[in-house]
Amino acid sequence: MNRYKIIVAYDGSDYSGWQLQPDAVTVQSTLELGIKTVTGEAVRLHGSGRTDRGVHAMGQVAHCDLIDKIKPDTFTRSLNAVLPADIRVISVTTVKPDFHARRSAISKEYRYYIWNSDIVPPPLRLYRTAIRNKLDVDAMRSACNMIVGKHDFAAFTANPNRPVESTVRELSMLTVSVRGKEIMIRARSEGFLYKMVRSLVGFLIRVGDGSLQPEDAQAIR
Repeated sequence: MNRYKIIVAYDGSDYSGWQLQPDAVTVQSTLELGIKTVTGEAVRLHGSGRTDRGVHAMGQVAHCDLIDKIKPDTFTRSLNAVLPADIRVISVTTVKPDFHARRSAISKEYRYYIWNSDIVPPPLRLYRTAIRNKLDVDAMRSACNMIVGKHDFAAFTANPNRPVESTVRELSMLTVSVRGKEIMIRARSEGFLYKMVRSLVGFLIRVGDGSLQPEDAQAIR
């Protein structure tokens, strides 16, 4: 078998997340169909993570095994020729058999964009969350400083009853940056809990609008 590392970018607006689901179009199912169209082989694609509905990616890593060899550049061009325009293969490389998109991942990074105004420029309307009231970015940054590190993030998972070995995670980065009316929140970790990033962003927004205080982040300690 020949193992290939595939880096993909996609607009998740019209997909039910990454992972295969019955009677739903997902990024994974679309890519697997594309690979079968190009190679004639039915494969199982393994992703570095499972994004939710409406989440986009600029560089998600995946891998698959093929019986027959194919040149990486040919594989890349052929896949992009059959895939829909909202999914692009950035690169394909051959890797050793022990490479695994999820288990070999060093870290994962999510970025969440806020437009701090009630008027969002039309080209950005699907990719920014509009918040009318001015957010206190300094307070949000103070909360970030309290959250970064290794903690039990059970309070920041959407379903605390979802089976998981441990809710302890190490958040290596959580930052808030501003450019004009755009606020970007970046979160980086080796792994996240189910909807943990969305929960963290929601918490930071509430700190920014004054509903919560930065010190409320201490609840996770």
